[in-house]
Amino acid sequence: MVKNVCVFASSSNLLEASFYEDAAKLGELLGKHGMNIVYGGSRLGAMYACAASVQKYGGKIIGVMPQRLYDCGVGNPEDCSEFYLTEGMRERKAKMDELSDAVIALPGGFGTLEEISEMIVQKQLGYNSKPIVFLNTKGFYTNLIKFFLDIIECNFAKPDTQNLYYIANSPVDAVNYLVRYNPAQLSFSGKF
Repeated sequence: MVKNVCVFASSSNLLEASFYEDAAKLGELLGKHGMNIVYGGSRLGAMYACAASVQKYGGKIIGVMPQRLYDCGVGNPEDCSEFYLTEGMRERKAKMDELSDAVIALPGGFGTLEEISEMIVQKQLGYNSKPIVFLNTKGFYTNLIKFFLDIIECNFAKPDTQNLYYIANSPVDAVNYLVRYNPAQLSFSGKF
């Protein structure tokens, strides 16, 4: 059962409104389903829109932030039921992974891409069997998913690697996937 959901998302406050709206809707649904959020620990961007909404609808906020970012004044320990400081970004990802049962990537920048890519590889290598979801708000991840298919078509990955992640076209779709997720039904062979 999924309880703590790691959400990777943008920290930008300059996005189009629909990105924050989907983030907040996702947070609402997570909270209403009794789920908590593990996130980057700030009051910035879509990541905070999601976290604040989780809390508003009954879930807990678990923040994980590198010391360097915290020293810049962007930390949000006040809203968090748990708040962890890490030495750097690698330790941050490891802590977020340790604390979570599932992962959702909302639209984001290079940090989000790097974070979700590592989680896919971890799952591919058998280090976890967590559900991994891309929330494809406004088709944001469509070109990336096409690139993933190009990777497979060129034999850099096997066809069943598509089963390592799920593409959700709405917050409702994302949460429904988490609710029904069964790692025993995972159709990834794990063979290289």
